[in-house]
Amino acid sequence: MTASDRQSHWQTVYLTKGEQQVSWTQTDPQPSLRLIESTASGRGASIIDIGGGASHLVDALLARGFHDLTVLDLSEAALASARQRIGAPADQVRWVADDATVWQPPRAFDIWHDRAAFHFLVDETDRAAYLGRLHRGVKAGGHAVIGTFAPDGPERCSGLPVQRYDPATLSRTIGSAFELIAHEAHRHVTPWGATQSFQFSVLRRT
Repeated sequence: MTASDRQSHWQTVYLTKGEQQVSWTQTDPQPSLRLIESTASGRGASIIDIGGGASHLVDALLARGFHDLTVLDLSEAALASARQRIGAPADQVRWVADDATVWQPPRAFDIWHDRAAFHFLVDETDRAAYLGRLHRGVKAGGHAVIGTFAPDGPERCSGLPVQRYDPATLSRTIGSAFELIAHEAHRHVTPWGATQSFQFSVLRRT
């Protein structure tokens, strides 16, 4: 799938479906929020949410006083939905409509967060492009918090195939520039009550 195809797919999803019609909706963005708070050096930490879309994570971070926030997503419709929901505080956030495999990080961040974007990259070339940006986009000593479907999680999501990971496999895929320092299993409950198995890994940039 090309970057253009991915953008078209996700733009269509967010234009045609509401929050309660997509599996990834979370009103309480855990464990992402807790893992970010545990790795952040303070409320001034620079944080980018890859594939943040219409996620409620940015709302929660703003409410806790974080103020150097960037949200990147393929879908302009998803970002617009989040901005409308948040209201005036959304002006504090940098909103970027782009594909993480082609976007160029303007700087290195303290924390790179990705809940369920990386696992859609089933093509090795796309993964390599993403990882190149991850390596440039995290400061030395900074952290990546990445959530993917676990080995017993779904094989597809939103009609697309996914690559499932356990923490060790994810760490090997990301490479030796990052050290796996924590991980946990997570059972996500969709808006219609189905359960999905995720793994969340915290990796430190060496």
